[in-house]
Amino acid sequence: MWGKLILFKFASRIELLEIMNLRKLLFLSASASVIGCGAAVINSPSGKISVTTSAGADGTPLYSVAVNGKPVVENAPLGIITDFADLSKGMKEGKLTVWQDKRSYKQDKIKKSQVDVNATDAMVEYSGENGKKLNVEWHVADDGVAFRYQVPRQNGKGSMVVKEELSSFAFPDGTTTFLTSQSDPMIGWKRTKPSYEEYYVVDAPMDQKSEYGHGYTFPALFKTPDNVWTLVTETGADGYYCGSHLSDFKDGRYSIAFPMPEENNGNGSSSPGVALPGRTPWRVMAIGEDLAPIVETTLPWDLVEPKYATSRPARPAKGTWSWILWQDGSINYDDQVKYIDFAAELGYDNVLIDNWWDTNIGEKRMEDLIKYAHSKGVNPILWYSSSGHWNDIEQGPVNRMDRPIERKKWMKWMRDNGVDAIKVDFFGGDKQETFRLYEDILSDAADYGIDVVFHGCTLPRGWERMYPNFVGSEAVLASENMIFEQKFCDKEALHATLHPFIRNAAAIMEYGGSFLNKRMNKGNDGGNVRRTSDAFQLAVAVLFQNPVQNFALAPNNLTDAPVVALDFMKKVPTTWDDTKYIAGCPGRYAVVARRHGDTWYVAGVSNLERPLKLELDLPMFAKGAKVKMINDNKKGEPVETELTVKNPSKVVVTLNPSSGFIIRN
Repeated sequence: MWGKLILFKFASRIELLEIMNLRKLLFLSASASVIGCGAAVINSPSGKISVTTSAGADGTPLYSVAVNGKPVVENAPLGIITDFADLSKGMKEGKLTVWQDKRSYKQDKIKKSQVDVNATDAMVEYSGENGKKLNVEWHVADDGVAFRYQVPRQNGKGSMVVKEELSSFAFPDGTTTFLTSQSDPMIGWKRTKPSYEEYYVVDAPMDQKSEYGHGYTFPALFKTPDNVWTLVTETGADGYYCGSHLSDFKDGRYSIAFPMPEENNGNGSSSPGVALPGRTPWRVMAIGEDLAPIVETTLPWDLVEPKYATSRPARPAKGTWSWILWQDGSINYDDQVKYIDFAAELGYDNVLIDNWWDTNIGEKRMEDLIKYAHSKGVNPILWYSSSGHWNDIEQGPVNRMDRPIERKKWMKWMRDNGVDAIKVDFFGGDKQETFRLYEDILSDAADYGIDVVFHGCTLPRGWERMYPNFVGSEAVLASENMIFEQKFCDKEALHATLHPFIRNAAAIMEYGGSFLNKRMNKGNDGGNVRRTSDAFQLAVAVLFQNPVQNFALAPNNLTDAPVVALDFMKKVPTTWDDTKYIAGCPGRYAVVARRHGDTWYVAGVSNLERPLKLELDLPMFAKGAKVKMINDNKKGEPVETELTVKNPSKVVVTLNPSSGFIIRN
């Protein structure tokens, strides 16, 4: 390990202490500097991104971010207000400590299986009267910036309540936004919101008010007048803090906002309690002069570590589920047998048995159904409600996941019967109390060898790495809404061209899509009409990344779906070794490449009204290579053809309206 360089800042000089070797000195000289009394610059390893810290006239900590000299954030306030001190003003910037963060890790549930981290890390210390202390930790990489607060013990205090966080994001005038609103609490289906299932507003001005007046959920995408893109989110939030979101635009900036008091039916505090010394979650900004750093970022996982070990790795898998098309009435023994047989026919690993199984099938008969599934080589995933005391959900099983004694009883029952995955639904907000429940469910499930998918839930915040048995979260206006109203079918292409750049860029996303039914009902002969092509549905199986995928296929697809579509859905993987942005614009079209082993899948979808001819730069395919393409024929049906790559930098593809394509080697 290289030694640590500590910089003490004075008005006219930098005092260098503890220089361990010349290479370290040269690195830090280029990566951090003091520009005057109480101000410093922290540079990314290549110098592409710079962070400037300072203190305002009233002692408010401030920061700015630039990429290649282009402003991204300008003089945005930092700080927190606690129950014992205001650590957001009356502060002086003091010591700066800088070190290089260069390491690698493996992670099979995200965009890349092998991640190489290279960043300049720094700690800036602030102090004020009466012994006030606040440290701001920075992580500055070539593709983005993150910061968090570290609060030491002070004046005998061993704990704090964070009443307000002043962290803010002040983008240049003329910046446009791609945001989804924070909903009112305790509204929607059985009073289960907020659940991260609102519409996105695309390319809107910053001063446009959120739909409910409570600001916006993470992640949030911004585009400056200099065409710099910034994806803002948070990571590392767990049971020791709450989940946060962005306020409405006010006084030239967005600020961190805590949960509303009414969330979870009023249970729990909106203000997180933290033991001292303590840390807050990371505030994360993926930054790029094009969309590649947004699509490809691994910052949400670079900044966290696994919290525990499990007896086995999480099990990535493909699965079917009857509920998405056959709805509640299908949760009976006979229909579940049909879906188990269907999963076995496809070669899928899982079948998701959704709500009401406890009453419609029952515990004893479920044991028989689980045995039947295992005889077919299929693993059941069982649905549970998260609680019973903060919403009006009646779908069962309820009251089995919110308290440890009952939870462990049912987890033991599942382990004894060979169930190794659950889906837990209908959480009630982002308070610290709720984040403790997420963590408790994951921890107990790990003890019983069970993987966990969350629905009706919050955004994962680095959880793929923090919790080894966490395998998915909804936290999006997902495919089930296409069953309920035609307008969701009409907007499917719009949403699909947003998620690779926003929601799915920040965390895995269990969407439950890829329909091959033309109509949204059991018989494929009624209900809402799917507006997108089959090629589109194949493409989103690649675009929407989650290690456990429950696709919206149905047994009738064995006879009524195109053979090329069904064959693709049988073979498409759910884990990826690499991800590359190829082309696109949020809300218009998206083209992303993902690699599984030695096979690259390039997937594109369109929300445009006319065909778009693209010249794609696909360096993963060698000149002269033979590749397979699935695209539309003149009838709008998916066909597979073989192409020879003549020029990898100019692969010509026509992207049709509300359609998509796949290219793979």
